Amino acid sequence: MKTIKGPAIFLAQFAGDEPPFNDLESICKWAADLGYKGVQIPTWETGLIDVKKLAESKTFADEYKGKIEETGVVITELASHLIGQLVAVHPAYDTMFDAFAPQELHGKPKERQKWAVEQLKYTAKASKNLGLDAHITFSGALMWHTVYPWPQRPAGLVEDGFEALAKMWKPVLDEFDENGVDVCYELHPGEDLHDGITYEKFLEATDNHRRARILYDPSHFVLQQLDYLEFIDIYHDYIEAFHVKDAEFNPTGRAGVYGGYQSWIDRPGRFRSIGDGQVDFRSIFTKLSQYDVDCWAVLEWECCIKHPEQGAREGAKLISDYIIQVTEKAFDDFAGGGGDTELNKKILGLD
Repeated sequence: MKTIKGPAIFLAQFAGDEPPFNDLESICKWAADLGYKGVQIPTWETGLIDVKKLAESKTFADEYKGKIEETGVVITELASHLIGQLVAVHPAYDTMFDAFAPQELHGKPKERQKWAVEQLKYTAKASKNLGLDAHITFSGALMWHTVYPWPQRPAGLVEDGFEALAKMWKPVLDEFDENGVDVCYELHPGEDLHDGITYEKFLEATDNHRRARILYDPSHFVLQQLDYLEFIDIYHDYIEAFHVKDAEFNPTGRAGVYGGYQSWIDRPGRFRSIGDGQVDFRSIFTKLSQYDVDCWAVLEWECCIKHPEQGAREGAKLISDYIIQVTEKAFDDFAGGGGDTELNKKILGLD
């Protein structure tokens, strides 16, 4: 068994215009001072990273990696959620998702999709140059508007949808394969890959592409009312990344899973700062350790109540406490008597 690495922190929710969050080295130093050992870097935050330059220059990548490590943390993974989202966008969402792309691509969905694929290919090479073996992203969605079907879905729609989604992702997955990096999809409502079943359908549509893996985030499973512990039992061989993110679900007589179009603070299901929600992290860390999942424990902080800096400060200690240093021997070794074939036969009454 391997001990889970960490604690680490996803910088997406913290990057901003004010110090120390507006500069790569200062935000990494801030994270290190809180006790984090790694940082997950969002590739859409161009003030923190130049993916194209990292892809094109190993020398630049070495310098970039070195500057981060000098602050006391290492890079765990690069993350491209907003860009991965643009690989597959249903026209109903074009206007809202234009915000994830450069201004010159707004209103041009085909060009925007090509740009997203190109950016992901750069990310594959950048990850390799940085010595990383996993990448985090979203799948995008062609079918989300049919998730609760009315009118009923036509026969074959889901199969055709996953075939189309796989076709869009295949060039990206192949590029990551060439660079020896796995693509870990965060299973998330709003994406076509949002639970175990949809991941299986996508995997089948990609001919079981060896680079199509999973980022495990229990918060999204709480809000779907999915058994997030059994999920690990089923899919542990595919999990290669982990967001430590908390959530709670408190249904009422007025609203449930769908939330009634309410704000985050009023929904029955909402994200919470780590330790303030309902996720049983001790059982999660136990199962991931039991199954020898080799990953970083990365805090993804989202909460509609607590201040982010308090959440980050508390998260470092909580994750450190949750991480299990796996044992190298059995607890009852002290009572072992050794053995050999002849002894075993005697014990079994086979002499």
